Amino acid sequence: MLSTRPESASEAPVPLTRLDFAQADLLEELMGAVREVAERGAFTLGEPVEAFEREFAAYCESEHAVGVSSGTEALVLALRALEIGPGDEVIVPTNSFIATAEAVSLVGATPRLVDVDEDSHLITAEILERSLGPNVRCVIPVHLFGQTVEMDQIVTLAHEAGVHVVEDACQAHGARYRGQRVGTFGAFGCFSFYPTKNLGAWGDGGAVVTGVPELAERVRLLRAHGEQPRYRHRIVGTTARLHAIQAAVLRPKLARLDGWNDDRRRVGEKLRALVGDGLSDAGCDGAIEIASAPAEHGDHVYHLFVVRRENRDGLREHLSRQGIASAVHYPTPIHLTEAYAELGLASGSLPVSERLAERMCSLPLYPAMSEAEVERVACAVIEFAQDRRP
Repeated sequence: MLSTRPESASEAPVPLTRLDFAQADLLEELMGAVREVAERGAFTLGEPVEAFEREFAAYCESEHAVGVSSGTEALVLALRALEIGPGDEVIVPTNSFIATAEAVSLVGATPRLVDVDEDSHLITAEILERSLGPNVRCVIPVHLFGQTVEMDQIVTLAHEAGVHVVEDACQAHGARYRGQRVGTFGAFGCFSFYPTKNLGAWGDGGAVVTGVPELAERVRLLRAHGEQPRYRHRIVGTTARLHAIQAAVLRPKLARLDGWNDDRRRVGEKLRALVGDGLSDAGCDGAIEIASAPAEHGDHVYHLFVVRRENRDGLREHLSRQGIASAVHYPTPIHLTEAYAELGLASGSLPVSERLAERMCSLPLYPAMSEAEVERVACAVIEFAQDRRP
């Protein structure tokens, strides 16, 4: 039980996450990898990208991986490869980063925004079933914050309806569902390597994985002007290649990813237990809610650790005064953004996601987080609940 604030409360601030510069040995290795690319003078595709693609496909236990310029482009090119476009609808949870819906819009299709489960924050088969319609050609389940969607029921339902599944695994690198890596349940799995991800580059980057060679080849064409071989343009593509420098940075980090994810799980489960037990011991059950634990056959790689509180801003101010960072992911559901006002989904139309957006708060979590830092965060959260107890 945590009864008092630990002595570490007066120490250095606790950040939301830590980037590569905080690990001297890793930074040195990554600088060496970048230097090798610079000395070779080949920055676009080439062996560093091909090697990373082979290694990432093997890591995901998939046949093919194709490196692209961002997680958004991964989604866009996956949809284009499936020939989804104008007149088609794609089911997208509104409780996600806007890129999930943007990808649908960028191929000329219409995002059919749907609500999520209040405890897990994720789309479910029941929600999907209610949302199917004659124009729906695809569903994009999002493994949000590192927690896995229950994929078996969704895949079965989508298959019966003749609907493609494209997984948005941009926050769930390395997670498993029923022992299988996420990103391998549908036609495509899409990943982002934005610097703060569990597997992060030194800039934007992404990848798609697929078990279908024809789909992988189509994405390879689409990412590079439809060109194969040089100056033979087979289809209209774009510039969406993964840069060699980013691939060089990602390769050493990929080798560490499972260990980092194990650390994230350890920290996440410790924080979950300390906050939950501490609130109970203090007589503050329910004052601050923690997003549900993974389903029986699911996983959580804790890209983010999210709690819910009615007075979310008050909690964040309390944490800030104690030198503890926090964030909000995401303050406005996609359907209420200006970008998607034309869909006509007014406030109250997707109520669960709207409530979550008003209450969610992300607490610090990163692989190298110390026991003292975890306890410090938990104590601060419990202290806030106690101070506001009726």
